[in-house]
Amino acid sequence: MTQSNPMGALRVVLTVLLTAGALFPLQPDDSFLVAGEHPLLFLRPQRLRLLRRERERHSARWQQFEALMAGHAAMPEPGFALALYYQVAGDDAAGRRAIEWALSSGSDLRQLALVFDWCQPLLNESQVAALAAKLERALAPHPRVLTVSEARSRALAATVLAIRAPQVSARELESLVQKWWRGEIVPAVENGRNALPRSETYALFEMLHAVRDNLNIDLRESLRAFFMQLPICHLLSYYPASYPAAENEFRIPAAKGAEPDLSMAAMSRAAELAMVAYDNNAVENQYVQGWAMHDHFLLRGPLGIPYEFLWANPYQPGLSYYNLPLVVHDQILGRLFLRSRWSDDAVWLGYFEGQLQTFSEGEMKVLPLGGAAEPMQFGDTAVVAASRFVVKQDATAVFVVGLAPSQAYDVEPDAQELFEARTDPGGILELKFPNAFSGGIRIRRVAPPSPKT
Repeated sequence: MTQSNPMGALRVVLTVLLTAGALFPLQPDDSFLVAGEHPLLFLRPQRLRLLRRERERHSARWQQFEALMAGHAAMPEPGFALALYYQVAGDDAAGRRAIEWALSSGSDLRQLALVFDWCQPLLNESQVAALAAKLERALAPHPRVLTVSEARSRALAATVLAIRAPQVSARELESLVQKWWRGEIVPAVENGRNALPRSETYALFEMLHAVRDNLNIDLRESLRAFFMQLPICHLLSYYPASYPAAENEFRIPAAKGAEPDLSMAAMSRAAELAMVAYDNNAVENQYVQGWAMHDHFLLRGPLGIPYEFLWANPYQPGLSYYNLPLVVHDQILGRLFLRSRWSDDAVWLGYFEGQLQTFSEGEMKVLPLGGAAEPMQFGDTAVVAASRFVVKQDATAVFVVGLAPSQAYDVEPDAQELFEARTDPGGILELKFPNAFSGGIRIRRVAPPSPKT
């Protein structure tokens, strides 16, 4: 009886594996292969059941969506709207109109992907081939850095091509996850660059849904801190007063532009609904649900109603946003938002993209940076854009804005020892006074060390 040789056996196994690897190279994109049947995007079985129940119950959202579609209203995104209506109502005529749009004038990659995915039962083989070819051409390599919207659209197209062109699909999805998201976006955000702007939040969540639903990859894991604070930053970065429009009221996101952008406002609400749908167990998202479920903000126009109907879940419990803090300092991207209370008549302040704004009594103002401005007080929080100032009321937190980003400053409060603090990537210096402080404060930038000779 011969003695067993564990090391020899291990060498044999390794030799077999290495030989097999040479003959059949390991496929690094195996984990990016999408499995399943159409529809692959957003309309998971549970959500599709919810939407069809909403139709059966003649909910307010369904009635508004149906009225526009039955009346052949001019929809800004006809492929998306018609394909969604076909999936929920089973209206073949709507589905065929979506296909006709996609094969003729359709050029929006995102909508083409949705029509290809949601209208599969109505497509004949020649139409499948034509649309698939259109999607593949759009996925040709692009030398530019992708925006969030562009990356999202490519992700949707790659996902729906998985059944017909699995290698094309896997290669593109791997590139988007590994190169674009983990290789470009994550380092940019970690270095304080606004690579995920507020205006792209809806596109971001469409991509999150598509990647998690089909690859079981949660992209948030690479940026935990950013996504933890995203809901409260999103809510506090609205101006407090609502904007009455013909179809519904809007909450207006803070922006550098002077005029309210109602399309941006509609997509901002759509982002909230998609955010809650992505993770309805997260406490911070339950506050967003409490914010979103006010019927006078329900999107009723041709742009907004397909999003409203797709993502809203009126049966999901929400928490009262009145319990949220009134101040958020985003130390990752260098932004600051405050309001005096959660009612529409609140006083609001925002510092973002290097601009200081206030909003009160229905008017937004842009304030100058620097000089000798007096601090603005919000309860026990003061905000100032000056290097020498006096805090007149007790404050536990003082934010100095408009400074050099990511730099050290000496801080000298009256009757206290001088200390050093550092600004965030947006040039905000946060000073904390646990026992409250009032009095004068002087700050000056710490000079860089002299080079060694």
